Amino acid sequence: MTSTKHAYKLKMAPWALLMVSVAWGFSFVVMKDAIARQSVNNFLFTRFTLAVIVMVAIKPQVVRYFTKDLVLRAGAAGLFLGIGYILQTLGLARTGAAITGFVTGLYIVLTPLIASLFFRERVSLFTWFCVFIATVGLALLSIHGWSVGIGELLVLGSALAFALHIVALSQWSNGRDTYAMTVVQLAMCAIISGIGSISKGYSLPPDKGVWSVVIFTAVFATAIAFIVQTWAQAHMSATKVAVILTMEVVFAAVFAVLIGGETLNIQSSVGGIMVVIAMYLIVMREEK
Repeated sequence: MTSTKHAYKLKMAPWALLMVSVAWGFSFVVMKDAIARQSVNNFLFTRFTLAVIVMVAIKPQVVRYFTKDLVLRAGAAGLFLGIGYILQTLGLARTGAAITGFVTGLYIVLTPLIASLFFRERVSLFTWFCVFIATVGLALLSIHGWSVGIGELLVLGSALAFALHIVALSQWSNGRDTYAMTVVQLAMCAIISGIGSISKGYSLPPDKGVWSVVIFTAVFATAIAFIVQTWAQAHMSATKVAVILTMEVVFAAVFAVLIGGETLNIQSSVGGIMVVIAMYLIVMREEK
């Protein structure tokens, strides 16, 4: 019976992660209209605060794991995560949802480079080849011809911050409660975006439409998504998890075209495909 239940979990884990990718891809499209009606920092502060409240409500005993060591390390990782979300959302306000999704996915390529820089890990020629493919793809992705606009640069900065976050977690999460670390990281994101709101003041979402986006991104694309990811990673290798989560960029493009009314010309489409290929080559190579 136990083996049957374990086999069922192994079978369901990839599908659960795929739903996380759908939620994250869809969030690119629905957030674009919301942040046009509310400031980025106000939106993110409400989103992450609500996500923390939901996670603590689901598992109140998580506060028992808030040791000084965990809070310091998870807080530092959360700093990278918060910066990543702020840059990503600022970039989303200045470029398309499809482009934002593709460029964000570059964190898969940037992660091994950062690991090499900070932890002396050797970067193979194959990895450099993938970086080259992704870089060319990024150039093609630009909707401004062959130049990269401020929106794309902001999203690229978010990809770098997300990569730093992944590397930090790979060094600090071992032996510490994953759920507790996630709550602290999201709380740090709320703090950072809250500080960013001070200059212009904080205001609640202006209408039901923005509130619905805040609730969706906070509950489904943040709190539940992180819970599902944590559960799934107990039944799958990290590399397989990364491969499935890169589907986020594909769903972002699909929803942007189907719902957001965006269009992808041949140049942007080829660029997006090159970025996805680079990401998949990286993670599939690591699987061997």
